[in-house]
Amino acid sequence: MAIGTLAPPMDARAGSGHAAERSRVWRKFVRNPAAIGGALVLLTVIGAALFAPYVAPHEPARQSLIRRFTPPIWTQGGKATYVFGTDQVGRDILSRMIHGARVSLLVGVAAVLVSLTVGVTLGLMSGFLQGRVDTVIMTVVDVTLSFPQLLLALAFVAALGPSLLTIIVVLGLTGWERYTRVVRAEVLALREKDFVEAARAIGASSTRTLLRHLLPNTFSSIIVMSTLQVAQAILQEAALSFLGVGTGSAYPTWGQMISLGRDFVTVAWWLPTFPGLAILLTVLAINLVGDRLRDALDPRVT
Repeated sequence: MAIGTLAPPMDARAGSGHAAERSRVWRKFVRNPAAIGGALVLLTVIGAALFAPYVAPHEPARQSLIRRFTPPIWTQGGKATYVFGTDQVGRDILSRMIHGARVSLLVGVAAVLVSLTVGVTLGLMSGFLQGRVDTVIMTVVDVTLSFPQLLLALAFVAALGPSLLTIIVVLGLTGWERYTRVVRAEVLALREKDFVEAARAIGASSTRTLLRHLLPNTFSSIIVMSTLQVAQAILQEAALSFLGVGTGSAYPTWGQMISLGRDFVTVAWWLPTFPGLAILLTVLAINLVGDRLRDALDPRVT
């Protein structure tokens, strides 16, 4: 047989197929203006959070009573050194918002990682093992879903005390059930496919079948869910901070800024407005990216 007629190696064909799939997803994503706009806003927030000490014009906790209630720069009495104005004790609003972005993104991403780890593991076990294991896991899921997530998080944080670690763990352990249900449903649909039966026929262990054949086929759903759950965790952290049971007073947070500024909204409207807009734009950007990412990863959507 001539060398030119030899088929390419299996690994090369698989790599080419993966590259083509990634290219298809990328093309579908970048064709959507909403996705690009959301990604730009999200990258701006992430960049500000990562480089907060260098980007923020002032120390977030620095007080100056002679500068209290300085309005934004574009209004009468505004100063160029305080673009978004100052609060009731003279702290710079913009600097506190930039540092608050670090807390929101850290809580959002870390809480989702906790939820993802617990939820995906239990979902794989429930869908693959079935029987009593499936019954027990899904009963726990149903019981957990019967409680309002924010109310459950509020109770745990109130009992354990406000701190950054407590918020991450509590939000992570009150959001895992969604991953469990989705992953379980996908595993139930995949476990009877030919490639899974072939893996069993050649003697692949249950662990290898789960990790090598079933888990990778749930990645698209997990990625989309994780993106949207980050936005949900940011909203929940802001709500807890607004209620006074968030990360405590050690870190400036958007929810805390809204809570502190609500009593002065009639004389200093910018105190709760700008942190509220930061939450709105960040959550909207994440939702736009997640929604368009779902469409890009779905081969049925052209």
